[in-house]
Amino acid sequence: MDDVLTAPAPVPPVGMSSGPLGEVQAAVREIARQTAVQARAVAAFAASRPAAADRAQGEPGAMSAERWARRSAVLRPVSEWATQELAVALSLSAEAAQALLERSLTLVHRLPATLEALEAGVLHVGHVWPLLDRVAPIADDALRARLEADLLVWAAGRVTTPAQLGDKARREVLKHDARAAADRLARAVRERGVSARPDRVEGTSVVSALLTTPEAAALVAALGAYADALPADPDDIRTRGQRMADCLLDLVLRPGESDLPPVQVVLSVVAPLGALLGGDAPCEIDGQVVPAETVRALLAALTGHPLITPADTATADTAPTDTAPTSTAPTSTAPTSTAPTSTAPTSTAPTDTAPADTAPADTAPADTAPAGTAPADSRPAGSHDLGPIEVPVRPAVPVDPEFERWWTDTVHRVLTEELAGGQPPLVDAAELQARWAVDEEPPETGPPPQDGPLPDGASDRWWARADRAVDAAGDAVLAAQQALGRARRLVATAARADAADEAAWANSPAGRVTTAPDALTALAAATDHARAALTGLLAATGGGGLADRPRLVLTDALTGALLTLTDLPALRRAIAQGGGLGPPGRADGYRPGAALDRHVRTRDRRCRFPGCRRRVPRGSDLDHAVPWPTGPTTAANLAGYCTGHHRGKHQAPGWRHTLAPDGTLTVTTPTGLTAATTPPPY
Repeated sequence: MDDVLTAPAPVPPVGMSSGPLGEVQAAVREIARQTAVQARAVAAFAASRPAAADRAQGEPGAMSAERWARRSAVLRPVSEWATQELAVALSLSAEAAQALLERSLTLVHRLPATLEALEAGVLHVGHVWPLLDRVAPIADDALRARLEADLLVWAAGRVTTPAQLGDKARREVLKHDARAAADRLARAVRERGVSARPDRVEGTSVVSALLTTPEAAALVAALGAYADALPADPDDIRTRGQRMADCLLDLVLRPGESDLPPVQVVLSVVAPLGALLGGDAPCEIDGQVVPAETVRALLAALTGHPLITPADTATADTAPTDTAPTSTAPTSTAPTSTAPTSTAPTSTAPTDTAPADTAPADTAPADTAPAGTAPADSRPAGSHDLGPIEVPVRPAVPVDPEFERWWTDTVHRVLTEELAGGQPPLVDAAELQARWAVDEEPPETGPPPQDGPLPDGASDRWWARADRAVDAAGDAVLAAQQALGRARRLVATAARADAADEAAWANSPAGRVTTAPDALTALAAATDHARAALTGLLAATGGGGLADRPRLVLTDALTGALLTLTDLPALRRAIAQGGGLGPPGRADGYRPGAALDRHVRTRDRRCRFPGCRRRVPRGSDLDHAVPWPTGPTTAANLAGYCTGHHRGKHQAPGWRHTLAPDGTLTVTTPTGLTAATTPPPY
């Protein structure tokens, strides 16, 4: 953290080009600066429209309790009418105006460093979205500020797309705020469902399915495998994506009518050793960041044996003796698994596409949940994990009917301003109260009618009844204060229980595994059952749910860079022979051997072109930095590209790609701009 605080101010990742491209760069940075200026101005406007000027909750005409509960925390201090004023001033819809207001307040009050980087031109507008989505919701102010600073330092000095920043933010949030991330995942799973929306082209629609990451990856891979298994037909001009869509329709709408053969799909799983032992380190499924519990559940389903049991996460009486050295590089496993959807021998990979670097539309989500989805919390109103809140109720004070009629009439006159200066009522009182009861605006007032007489016949006994009514109101206020005090005590009790639960988990084997500085310490902290289950997984040779032998990724403890890819038998042989481990040796021909090919793909994982996140296609050729046979077929001379950037390296005029022995790739554009990338750390 000290390094983050003393780090130099971030600078744009590349210099300014000349000519029209330089003008484009200058325009983008000016747009970012003006976006920051707009956010500060909107926040200042919001500060001038405090919610204190609105009707308080419970008053006639106030915002309904349901709408107020759905209101974002940053919007609650702001008047509800500020959105309408902003909408008129900027010609926006009410939803877009509220989204702009919420986004601006979040940047100013919860992500101030991001706002400064935007104002300095270090980030562009697209970078704001992943930080708003991933970092801003963190409740702990100190943790949120630390993660924000870490992400900005990480993004400084390199070409970083919004998708890359979002991926890094997901990893860091899972690593440092795993419990809250697990809660969000549980809520999202409860909201899973399928929906359809019209597409931009008339007559077409987009079907969306909210699924868990392994389910979604297996579904797409299976559809790709079905499309690839279709008989070859020279007259079939459909693309692979079109064939996948047609296969989906056949499988869902016409089950049993198609002759599609069963297929087998392959998912690549990357999990740190600590995650397999019960820790919270983030994992990957086909390149997508997922919580550790998701991978443990998937592997248990594929192998038939859980990696950890409740005893592995229970609080231990004493911590195990820490006898392992702390300088060993962390070890992670990369088992390749098959989804249990079929048993056909064909093994195909899904189409790898990069997420779009586009910001979501400038609209706020609707106040209602999508059809067909379960509510986030289906418990009865007024209940929670600690049980229902009991509100003490005092016995009601009897009120004389005659006094009640007089009081009701007086309230009507006060509401309609009849008693203010002796003026007659301007609106009908019953209509006014009916409109307020349904949270509507008061009706327009018309011309005042003729003056009417004030009520008479009031006697001193009415004032005595009024005193009793005031006493009754005081009793109600006291009861409300007591209920509020009880609620506060329940909240305090819940906070203490949460802290105790967190402390118990930290002292459990899973907690000690999570905080272990290296793999050997994590192994020492794990239970005997977890170590035995991990040994059994690493000793597997494939079969069942595993398409291949699980392998060990040995990495540098400081940088996370890949050192070597091995498996348990090879590791045991190296220990027995007293030899070292390293990348596979040089291949004799153009194509690398299986071990070298696997090593380079595990090192690069995604296209190495700056800013690209597409997966390196399975089965495609790796690129020789120095063309073969002048350049050798070694790990230091091989790099993975997606198909488009592989073609660009060889065909785009004026570009230069230089690969260093440590895997650093430097790309130079025709205008002289340079950008460098390194293999993604584990």
